[in-house]
Amino acid sequence: MINKKRSTIVLIGLLAVTLLGGSAPAFAEEEPPAEPPKVELVLDVSGSMRAADIDGRSRISVAQQAFNEVVDALPDETQLGIRVLGATYPGNDKAKGCQDTQQIVPVGPVDRAQAKAAVATLRPTGFTPVGLALREAAKDLGTGTTARRIVLITDGEDTCAPPDPCEVARELAAQGTKLVVDTLGLAPDEKVRRQLLCIAEATGGTYTAVQRADELTSRIKQLVDRAKDTHTAAPAVVAGKSACDDAPLLAPGVYSDRAAFSEHRWYRVPVLPDQELRVSVSMALDRPVNPDYAVLLRATATDGRELVRGVDAGSGRTDVVSAGLRWSAGEEPTDGASPTPEAESTVAATTVCLVVSNAFAPRQGTQATPGMPVELTVDVVASSPAPTAPDLGRGWVLLVLLTLAGLLTGLVTGLLTRWWVATWRENR
Repeated sequence: MINKKRSTIVLIGLLAVTLLGGSAPAFAEEEPPAEPPKVELVLDVSGSMRAADIDGRSRISVAQQAFNEVVDALPDETQLGIRVLGATYPGNDKAKGCQDTQQIVPVGPVDRAQAKAAVATLRPTGFTPVGLALREAAKDLGTGTTARRIVLITDGEDTCAPPDPCEVARELAAQGTKLVVDTLGLAPDEKVRRQLLCIAEATGGTYTAVQRADELTSRIKQLVDRAKDTHTAAPAVVAGKSACDDAPLLAPGVYSDRAAFSEHRWYRVPVLPDQELRVSVSMALDRPVNPDYAVLLRATATDGRELVRGVDAGSGRTDVVSAGLRWSAGEEPTDGASPTPEAESTVAATTVCLVVSNAFAPRQGTQATPGMPVELTVDVVASSPAPTAPDLGRGWVLLVLLTLAGLLTGLVTGLLTRWWVATWRENR
């Protein structure tokens, strides 16, 4: 933790950078908002949900049981809503069937008896307007300072596009709605898997294929419970620039942005002497891209000199590529005597330029807009130089030491060998 004196220095440094640069740093949200977590369950009730292939039961009956158990175990502070699609229109008119989505439980403190009764009356009926249901669910959850969560449970591909559900998910993410969509697939179908995976990736959610009743119940509970842990962690929206001069000035925090294919996005961070800058960036592959891709994170001085760069690495998920770096202000060479403690309080911060570059290339037919999701984490902490190793010298000194070590090793090895041979001959 930085003490009070160090905090004062940080504020003075940020003020100095503000006066020089003409703009105040962007701040990520620090205080958790009072708004409770909000979740909406979106259930597919189309005709295909009649299929009895989950533990010998119909898909809809398994989903109803899971909903009942989730409602019973729901934390009191969670505000839950339930929306259905394909639940009321039994006809063949596609125009009407593709408008068939309703909210049967409004988002708010849950009346458990009312919610379970509403779910119990559902019968598989019509079409599968997933894209429309996602848009309406986003409206149900409203806007606010916290992230909201949609849990989509379906067994089939959208039969009503447009709107394409994957494009709807990208639109919602690009609007900075702080909306996460998790998807659960009830049928082992490759097209359904790809569509649900695309929806989840576009919004930072997860996709899960469900084959058993207990899996469905357990996963929905996990996702609803996760809302209380993530609803305060929504990153602040920031727009990087094409050059460092007019790039946004960032304070420590978590930020989200969008980057076009093969684009460079610039940001600035003030770093005081005896401080260390730590930055990480993650880019999500929310659409088909060519297999050769990379993300590069660099820190440069305002005059263009590169200070350090971070190499991209896999995150354990094939849909996210990340990179990170560390840099201390003390790493820059300085001339003259070190400032006294009194003088240190007036030292201005060094402005470090951050640039996030990507080498993504879209596959043929892939939509280029909106840009790829970017999440940037910035932290500035008290520097802690790594301990130095024993110094063996450089140049000729090191060469002489290595030569002596080699001679000594050879001599000891020769003596041991002669002793072993003499002992072996005596014992023959």
